Amino acid sequence: MEGAHCPLAVRGYSRDGKKGLPQIEYGLLTDPAGRPVAVRVFAGNTADPAAFSTIVEVVRNRFGLARLVLVGDRGMITSARIEALRELGGLGWLTALRAPAIAALAADDGPLQMSLFDTADLAEFAHPDYPGERLVAARNPALAGERARKRAELLAATEAALAPIQTAVQAGRLAGADKIGLRVGRVLGRYKMAKHFTVTITDATLGVVRNAAGIAAEAALDGIYVLRTTVGADVAAAGVLTAYQNLAAVERDFRHFNSDDLDLRPIHHRLEDRVRAHVLVCFLAGYLVWHLRATLARPRDRPRRQ
Repeated sequence: MEGAHCPLAVRGYSRDGKKGLPQIEYGLLTDPAGRPVAVRVFAGNTADPAAFSTIVEVVRNRFGLARLVLVGDRGMITSARIEALRELGGLGWLTALRAPAIAALAADDGPLQMSLFDTADLAEFAHPDYPGERLVAARNPALAGERARKRAELLAATEAALAPIQTAVQAGRLAGADKIGLRVGRVLGRYKMAKHFTVTITDATLGVVRNAAGIAAEAALDGIYVLRTTVGADVAAAGVLTAYQNLAAVERDFRHFNSDDLDLRPIHHRLEDRVRAHVLVCFLAGYLVWHLRATLARPRDRPRRQ
């Protein structure tokens, strides 16, 4: 938002790193195919839980839905928001578990064992920590390869950045556990690899070795994600997976709204109604773009040559 007099434009958490500027929040609703259905504007300091609960009630009441299942990624539909949905009643959800929860399910005595994927890339099971819910585990080989590649690069980069520090300690140019620890901590924080190294520091020595067991445990779960949902057995596990994967269409629409096609921002309006109108116009344009893309993507019958 440009300017400082719009009542909706306030400072809040900036997801795209544009700090120091006022902003607005907006929620976009799409159908399973990614077609924009509704949009709602909030003040820029509206927290996700508040916006989420408001949108849920608006969608259910505005469209008169008797059955509503919300699909969102692990950052949007968190455990706390699931509890809020339970309190509202009559709502279902479909989201994914975070890595620590997946690791707990994959423990030695857990229900998520790698043998489930010997013949298929999809498995369904239950767990008492998720009463009344279905857990669907999926494996994406391409994602597994990408995560393995990225982890190997980060491990190598971390070791390369730590090597000069080790050399300085060995040569006596860097001494003192506190000073050594600060240098090492900056490197580990930069690459987010602290969990994969065992570091031993004294006033005159520095030892760094890979945590082979931890790396292997993480690698075993590469490409595996677990969905949790209240959707009943009338939707097969493959259908649950497809519904979650359709979130990619929503993320694509957000990219189109924010930058690729429509350039919703920056917004130069001052009056609240005009800001909402600006977002509505972008929403209508997004609806048109969706139909244009769908039409152009259809195969056409080519005229035969005479």
